[in-house]
Amino acid sequence: MKPADIEGFFATLKAANPMPVTELEYTSVFELLAAVLLSAQATDVSVNKATRRLFPVANTPQKMLALGLDGLEGYIKTIGLFRSKARHLMQTCQILVAQHGGVVPRTREALQALPGVGRKTANVILNVAFGEPTMAVDTHLFRLGNRTGLAPGKTPLEVEHKLLKRIPPKYLVDAHHWLILHGRYVCLARKPLCWQCAVSPYCDFKAKTVRETTPSR
Repeated sequence: MKPADIEGFFATLKAANPMPVTELEYTSVFELLAAVLLSAQATDVSVNKATRRLFPVANTPQKMLALGLDGLEGYIKTIGLFRSKARHLMQTCQILVAQHGGVVPRTREALQALPGVGRKTANVILNVAFGEPTMAVDTHLFRLGNRTGLAPGKTPLEVEHKLLKRIPPKYLVDAHHWLILHGRYVCLARKPLCWQCAVSPYCDFKAKTVRETTPSR
């Protein structure tokens, strides 16, 4: 994808959605951290359904610890891998209380030192909570980076570095959200909806799809 196409690509996404936000529901940085940790290999819809019950009861590390492991599992058992996620979240809360005064740290190193928090999760927190121009490369961003020609790469880290290098600075803070939403609802894994894609003219994907029509009888 050429620089002029990259500009057009993101200008179009911005025009359609000037202030993109995560679909995870939260009211504090800690709630965001917990929600992102729970969202690994799960949908935002399933996480939101669980946290709507959990957060009114435990919206701080201290309150989460007071629930106990069994109590936490009871709230998140509808989420995939809930047992390991509950364990990681409890361990994370212990570290937040013991080492950070119950406050979510603002550095990548400190975030990635928390159980269950990898580079992708740390990037989400840094971007969404603290407004840093990070790029959390999930399956959607990895697919879009390669399919569109925006940032081809063999690994998520390679795609991340290319996205940060190629996306114009004025779009960087919001680019993560635009790409996730585009991958989630338009540029689908099995069959992208090219016929209704606003950024299709800027995309390098050769095998553009067309709407399937039902033959008339």
